[in-house]
Amino acid sequence: MHDLVHLPVTVGKYLVSPLTQVLQNGWFASSVSIRAAGGAERIVRLTRLFRDPLSAARYAMGEGLQWIGAPRACAAA
Repeated sequence: MHDLVHLPVTVGKYLVSPLTQVLQNGWFASSVSIRAAGGAERIVRLTRLFRDPLSAARYAMGEGLQWIGAPRACAAA
């Protein structure tokens, strides 16, 4: 079952996908994939750790949207 916050979001020419991974200590790391329409992709590994995957994914999505300069309304959607 996928949580809605883990689904990719298209903003303009970008596809922003949050990624999470459980670590050996039980905490969750987050990354975000930012793919442009031309196929170029950048994966940003984020340094904050979280106790649950939902918080990690929300943080990753917020950082990805900020990275591409999306308006705040997109981040809240």
